[in-house]
Amino acid sequence: MPRPIRATISLPALSHNLQVVRRHLEFARQHAKNNNKQEYKAPFVWAVIKANAYGHGLENAVRAFAQADGLALIDLNDAVRCRELGWHKKILMLEGFFEAADLPVLQQYNITSSVHHIDQIHMLEQMPAGNAIDVFLKINTGMNRLGFMPSDAAARFLDLLSLQQQGKLGSIGFMSHFACADGAIGAVDEPVSLMKQAINDLPGAISLCNSAATLRYPQLALSARESWVRPGICLYGASPFDTLHEQAGNFGLLPAMSLKAKLLSVQQIKKGQSVGYGATFTAEHDTRIGVVACGYADGYPRHAPTGTPVIINGIRSRLVGRVSMDMLTVDLDPVPDAREGDWVHLWGSEGPHIDEIAGYAGTISYELMCALAKRVPVEVIE
Repeated sequence: MPRPIRATISLPALSHNLQVVRRHLEFARQHAKNNNKQEYKAPFVWAVIKANAYGHGLENAVRAFAQADGLALIDLNDAVRCRELGWHKKILMLEGFFEAADLPVLQQYNITSSVHHIDQIHMLEQMPAGNAIDVFLKINTGMNRLGFMPSDAAARFLDLLSLQQQGKLGSIGFMSHFACADGAIGAVDEPVSLMKQAINDLPGAISLCNSAATLRYPQLALSARESWVRPGICLYGASPFDTLHEQAGNFGLLPAMSLKAKLLSVQQIKKGQSVGYGATFTAEHDTRIGVVACGYADGYPRHAPTGTPVIINGIRSRLVGRVSMDMLTVDLDPVPDAREGDWVHLWGSEGPHIDEIAGYAGTISYELMCALAKRVPVEVIE
């Protein structure tokens, strides 16, 4: 009999969240039209599905995000897999290609690549004839990870334009990545200014907005030129922000991943007795304790402290003691009817929001989603 722990992935929730992003962008577009009398084209949407679609499964994401204009990821094998699954629209490699041997694959499967390093341009120069590759020239506007400095953008564009004229490249666009779109209001102003200076009047599509910028600064996705946004975490029902008024539910986002496990045992401990490794929880009064079939080897955060919320039989309770590899313990005093075999909802549609669990554990929901262990059975909700 399988261990009593389950994760569920809701395809309708994923699809719903994509539509939330589209409606958010459309509202901004109509607002600009009504107030500025400026007509903008609707931005295109790359659905970011890197890291196995943030732990939700590549195949699930391809199905759920069927209405996206493109998919964005980092692993070339995953990009090929998307094509094999029937994805015919655009695919973007966010980190580009890593060696010359990748280029024929990009050509064969019509995959778009970012270009962020001079060595990539040299590899493109040596690329054999074949289908032209679309590219996005990545500009470093303050993240200081990948990308050319704004002062080099024009020269690198000319390099790519020469390759385009040779028939090796198709369209040439521009992209950047905000370091602090989820931080203080206005933190994107300087990066936007740098981007404008970098590309000036150079032609091509532009892509700036991640989840945080798409939700907080949708006007940045409005442009006279072709524009793309790259939402990630918000598509999975979590918020990129820490503020109370910018929680996922405030935007209408639905949790797509849920995690639950059954009570294996119920223990009655006396006042002064402790629970679990390190005796980190000591009962202040006689307490009913539930042992749950989930631990850090399943992807639940080991550093979640006493007080981290759980939902049992519709009632909110809390984690007590230290999370171990295969088990965790919860306070059953608020749920007097709880018995062995009852489900404990750890996060998701019937449990606490994953953002809340991440906050208690001192991490972010991205990590929890990506950490879901392979040993956890997954049910896909169509």
